[in-house]
Amino acid sequence: MTRPTAAGTHPLDHLVLPTRSLDVARARLTSLGFVVAPTGIHPFGTENCCVFLADGTYLEPLAVGDEQAATKAIADGNVFVTRDRAYRDSHGDEGFSAMVLGTGNADADHARYVEAGISAGDMLGFSRAFTGPAGKSDLASFKLAFAARAEFIDAFLFACERVNAPDVDRAALQAHANGATGIVEIVAVSDEPGKQRGLISVAVDDPTADGQGGAFHLPNADLSVLDAASFTARFGLPAGAPTKLRFAAVVFSVRSADATSRLLAANSIKHDIARNDIVVQSAPGQGAAFIFREIQ
Repeated sequence: MTRPTAAGTHPLDHLVLPTRSLDVARARLTSLGFVVAPTGIHPFGTENCCVFLADGTYLEPLAVGDEQAATKAIADGNVFVTRDRAYRDSHGDEGFSAMVLGTGNADADHARYVEAGISAGDMLGFSRAFTGPAGKSDLASFKLAFAARAEFIDAFLFACERVNAPDVDRAALQAHANGATGIVEIVAVSDEPGKQRGLISVAVDDPTADGQGGAFHLPNADLSVLDAASFTARFGLPAGAPTKLRFAAVVFSVRSADATSRLLAANSIKHDIARNDIVVQSAPGQGAAFIFREIQ
């Protein structure tokens, strides 16, 4: 899918979905028709079980596996764990806390965030083991730069540089029974959507982004920022409590809406139809509303 974007605009990389338990997340996502990767352990107390998509994006269900290590990381100034803790303290252990942008130069992103007054804190570099479905392991290394306004507790964005990408065949992890092939849209809710333009345009490195109609166009997906009434009108879902910015829904491309609907019904997953979208409300282990849209 080709989108008109400014040169250098960052693409969507992945989404962070806090959860109380990776077992719950794995069971829920499997019932939705996703293949879930083996558990990944971070060196600062958190752990994940990712869902990788053929377009190169992925979901990161995130749990706290080692409370002592996480607490130490917060004391040491680890922004990733600090923001995760703040989100959980405010919203509980289930939700959608962060949108992550792909970058080739996280240092430049951090400098830009600091200059614009939206840096959420120090950069973070780390490595972790990655194991594919066939048991092959490799080392994944990342460098992160964080963006958020001081008054935001519901959401943050960060740029992720994949310093070392695992040499692992992910084909089996991307063959989802629900037919999902990628993420085409992230939907956020805001009491004042127009006031988010500055933060988002800096975060995605597109100074021309104006969010016209609430939409920001990334190279591989759209970010839509809607007021509560527009969100409910579009998806038939409650928008939740007032917020400066909160990520609320993920729109996936699927090969066949009929096949996806049949799978959800077979797995006793309640779903509704909103125009041409299949809408699944948020649930423990899922974190956000999931929308399935047939795209040829």
